[in-house]
Amino acid sequence: MNIKQRVSEIFAQEAQAISSIPVTDEFEHAANLLKDCNGKVLTTGMGKAGHIANKFSATLCSTGTPASFLHPGEAAHGDLGLIEEKDAIVAFSTSGKTREVLDILAAGRELGLHTVIGITSHPDSTLRELSDVVIDMGVIKEACRLELTPTSSMAVMLAISDALALLLMELKGFDADDFGKRHHGGYLGQKARNTK
Repeated sequence: MNIKQRVSEIFAQEAQAISSIPVTDEFEHAANLLKDCNGKVLTTGMGKAGHIANKFSATLCSTGTPASFLHPGEAAHGDLGLIEEKDAIVAFSTSGKTREVLDILAAGRELGLHTVIGITSHPDSTLRELSDVVIDMGVIKEACRLELTPTSSMAVMLAISDALALLLMELKGFDADDFGKRHHGGYLGQKARNTK
């Protein structure tokens, strides 16, 4: 195996997956729903999608939208109590068929969950039926030669979540001073404070 060639192929496949994301009006719709949310913003996903959801909540927090990650497994054992009326949840699932994620959304609706934004790829995804807004990941070919390891799909999820966070930040007029107040430590905190 030519390692450098293979690495270049992997990068190219993941970049292709990102550049193929359908850019639709649903991005604007989702960003506005999150901006106007009168409750909490929650994120959820299972497995590797859960890691992306967790990172998304962290990015939202540092860019002016307080958010929390709700683990679907823990939700089934009491953490669902975090959900209240007027809350919005962003659910990540490539297949849109992940049982734990679907369960949290159905149970959350019973508690008055206001808005569900689904991020999914499969056209027959049950997540689509449970969502108020769907951001389509597009058709994805994983970079893994077995076409099993979710790398291209996770790169796409990450890119979508970053786009939403940055759109939301800009819609809110969030500036460097606001960033510095929430990220006062380290290089980024210093950089934010030095922009004045």
